[in-house]
Amino acid sequence: MAEPKTVKIGIMSFAHMHAHGYASCLKRLPNVEFVGIADDDPSRAKQMAEQYGVLAFDTYEQMLASDIDAVIVTSENAKHRRHVALAAQSEKHVLCEKPLATTKQDAEAIVEVVRRSKIKFMMAFPCRFHPAFKRLLESVTSGDLGKVLAMKGTNQGQCPGGWFTDLRLAGGGAVIDHTVHLVDLMRVLTKAEPARVYAEVDNRLFGGEFDDTGIITVEFTNKVFATIDSSWSRPKTYPFWGNVNLEVIGTQGVAKMEMFAQKIDLYSDKTGKHTYEYWGDDVNLALIDSFARSVAEDRAVEITGDDGLKALEVALAAYESAKSREPVDLLA
Repeated sequence: MAEPKTVKIGIMSFAHMHAHGYASCLKRLPNVEFVGIADDDPSRAKQMAEQYGVLAFDTYEQMLASDIDAVIVTSENAKHRRHVALAAQSEKHVLCEKPLATTKQDAEAIVEVVRRSKIKFMMAFPCRFHPAFKRLLESVTSGDLGKVLAMKGTNQGQCPGGWFTDLRLAGGGAVIDHTVHLVDLMRVLTKAEPARVYAEVDNRLFGGEFDDTGIITVEFTNKVFATIDSSWSRPKTYPFWGNVNLEVIGTQGVAKMEMFAQKIDLYSDKTGKHTYEYWGDDVNLALIDSFARSVAEDRAVEITGDDGLKALEVALAAYESAKSREPVDLLA
């Protein structure tokens, strides 16, 4: 039996904090070789390359001209379109951090570039791979809950600061950062598309032009309705960065998922803090393993650019609704 192909992967930009989690996974996965890093900030590329024991490339073009098979794009949201296009021109497969882009125009352009190219493109929605979500999905698809009527999701986290609060680079604040995860999970659960969005969005906690609080109502094409709290509402003193929780209400029952409940509460006299020490399943590892296997085995990815576009549309509609104070029809 032939040995599985080793997939050579590089990282484009360490601007997003998730790059660290992905880099760690690349070092742990068999049949994956973490080759190197390129960044708009050469000093950051060098620092991260030394930290992870890989090459620091001077430019993205230099890395893409090497013999790598694929890249992970973890740049600022507004730069995704340019970086995906560069990778596609070099025929390198792409795993792209969420959200797909900051505008619908850029997101559609990414989807079109991928369609015209020979590359595999996968969205980084790791929550799909968590066993808690898989069990929730099983409860829904098996009919244990009866007919699904409604859903309630929360992705409440700490404000990351930095470029995440720069509207030019991030495209928004908490809503564009957190809404997309839950919309993606809800699309999988309902096997339906978001049809109508209403939202209340504001900055109530930190001050500034960016949004830190958002409550979104989504009606799906199968008449299921959902609410999403996608706020940066966890203070710096909170024991953990936040949560991804989801409740599904059906005619025969209710199921609740707490994605990061696999934790130990640590009260430390040494630090004077209470923290959650997470010991559970690593969704990033599962995400990258799936992507690498798609490349190695030449099979379709599990999460597409279209999935990224559909999730982004809801976040953008939420901003539009909050501004107009009216619902936004996505199917109009």
